[in-house]
Amino acid sequence: MPHNLTATSQVHAESGDFAAYAGAAWPRLVRTAHLLTGDFHDAEDLVQTTLAKVYARWWRIPSDDVDFYVRRSLVNNNLSRTRKRRVAQLLMPFVPERAHQRDPGHAEAVTQRAALDTALAALSARQRAVLVLRYWEDLGEAETAQLLGCSVGTVKTHARRGLQALRNHPVFASRHPVSGARS
Repeated sequence: MPHNLTATSQVHAESGDFAAYAGAAWPRLVRTAHLLTGDFHDAEDLVQTTLAKVYARWWRIPSDDVDFYVRRSLVNNNLSRTRKRRVAQLLMPFVPERAHQRDPGHAEAVTQRAALDTALAALSARQRAVLVLRYWEDLGEAETAQLLGCSVGTVKTHARRGLQALRNHPVFASRHPVSGARS
């Protein structure tokens, strides 16, 4: 399996300590889960549930597969959660850890984040998972397919349809008119 070792998986390889891994991986996992769920509190719950399940199998996970295993568990737990709960949720208009940092473009960044969250919420859980894994986690098509348990072609289809849905979403359609469109 193709896999890049990260600092968090190196913690596992060096010490085998679950608490050290969970502490080092928590911020990254919550950010990814936030993009998958659209809600910061649901993201924390998803990560907590995922880490609890991972803990039960911790000593059986090969040290070079920790990040893959945790990411796959996170995505699968989210897909299960969305199957069980088909309810509309309000999205936070900003990434929580950046909410209190002020800079000259802060208002614009908050607006862009809210627009992205709104558009992502309109996607199916699978399309959203593919887009988050491909473009936020920066995984390749093969790694994404392996994580989701589907073919590379399915990943390409979900990515293409998801990106098209984002482009066509009213939040972005007004900002980027299609060339050749009538005024």
